[in-house]
Amino acid sequence: MFVKQISISLENVPGKFLAVSECLGKEGVNIRAISVADTADISTVRFVTDNPGKTANVLRSHDYPVKETDVLAVEVPDHPGGLIAVLKPLRDANINVLYFYPYLGRGESGQPIVIVGVDKTKEALEALKKNWVHTFGEEIYSL
Repeated sequence: MFVKQISISLENVPGKFLAVSECLGKEGVNIRAISVADTADISTVRFVTDNPGKTANVLRSHDYPVKETDVLAVEVPDHPGGLIAVLKPLRDANINVLYFYPYLGRGESGQPIVIVGVDKTKEALEALKKNWVHTFGEEIYSL
């Protein structure tokens, strides 16, 4: 299933990430998945929250430049090699995985969830649905 990811860039200085967390928390936004990738001067912070529209509005109101992106939320079998169920169909469909990170919680079946950013989102969803239904008898997890 597509979910909305919110991304911002932050200076790599003490307290910047705390300020973001505080402004979201004060507005009742719950971060459900988060990834932080840093360089020497800037960090890219990617969020999936319980309310992406509100998240974007809160961050913009605090002058953060916000980027909104559709990403996939996918249940992953919780056993050694479980990621193969996600990565192999994407490779077979010639879809590049740009990044992925864990969702803080589990799906309806009790399996872990990963957030997946790819170069061809719609095609990735179709490739995963086709393989997921065939292999596991379940649909892709919906947040």
